Amino acid sequence: MTIKNNKLVMVLEDDTDLAEGIELSLQSDELNFVICETIAEARKALEHYSFDLLIFDINLPDGNGLEFCRELKRKIQIPIALLTAKGMEMDIVKGLESGADDYITKPFSLMVLRARIRMLLRRNTATSEQEYKNSVFLFRFETMEFYKNGVQIELSKTEQRILYLLISNPNRILTRERLLEWVWPEGTEYVEDNALSVGIRRLRDKLEDDSSNPTYIKTVYGKGYVWESI
Repeated sequence: MTIKNNKLVMVLEDDTDLAEGIELSLQSDELNFVICETIAEARKALEHYSFDLLIFDINLPDGNGLEFCRELKRKIQIPIALLTAKGMEMDIVKGLESGADDYITKPFSLMVLRARIRMLLRRNTATSEQEYKNSVFLFRFETMEFYKNGVQIELSKTEQRILYLLISNPNRILTRERLLEWVWPEGTEYVEDNALSVGIRRLRDKLEDDSSNPTYIKTVYGKGYVWESI
């Protein structure tokens, strides 16, 4: 089992020197970068990588960074910081209205840039689900993509919430009460008694090779359930 620790940042900037300067100023063991010069390149990168932060210039050779930001924010929750020209207040206003999480004015101080980026990454870590990967599974909760041996699996919202809590606590017994509170935070008084059992059973049907003899989602009788990390 591995939980992704390194952060992946996209820099969408057609000024190659500036993009490389951003990468050099932020470089660390915890950060990796993908530099794109066009929106078309960025689209391809988004198909192949799971990013933790996107940094966009507004004026790009094949489109407008504001419109691209607005488009992405309808689909994903990754934080986006926009690079704007100094003094262009209208760009800043439009950027925030398009869903951007922050803006950075050019030219910028590298210390300010690092502080802003760290803030966005911390915010994202605190609010977004992680990617889970082992030799069998790949779970991407933010984009709702779930794979077993490379084959995509469809999970309901309830199944996703059960699965996330289990894999976030590997080899730890989670009581039925804890799972119920997590899956139905608005209250369980209207939830059928067997709803959690049904959710567990359906997850096993989709994830286990033999759902009657599970390898991963195990029942600890009288206590609850555990995700057994292999």
